[in-house]
Amino acid sequence: MPLSPQAVVNIAVQAAENKRAIDVTVLEIRAVSTIADYFIICGGRTDIQVQAIVENIQKDLKEKGIIALHREGFREANWVLLDYGDVVIHVFQEEERQFYNLERLWGDARVVDVPVNA
Repeated sequence: MPLSPQAVVNIAVQAAENKRAIDVTVLEIRAVSTIADYFIICGGRTDIQVQAIVENIQKDLKEKGIIALHREGFREANWVLLDYGDVVIHVFQEEERQFYNLERLWGDARVVDVPVNA
């Protein structure tokens, strides 16, 4: 049985937190866009940390049978995008995150609280 988008969010957020992602934010965007149901936005301090966060998210979701449809930006690791269909994950280095400020861009979206150890 496939996981719900909320279950994918919970697993991805926990995986990011396990690699000490900075300022993990979940936006429910389904009411303001047809792109996806959720955006997860988080950060890392270095390219190595960003890559570790991305790899951990992919590993934990793959263990549940969920494979990314697309991954972009991994080599440079300034802004990595993971597309899981209903859930799109953005992992930034701090400077890139401040510059693009997706939270402001998607300001009409609802911020979702995800319990730690969900």
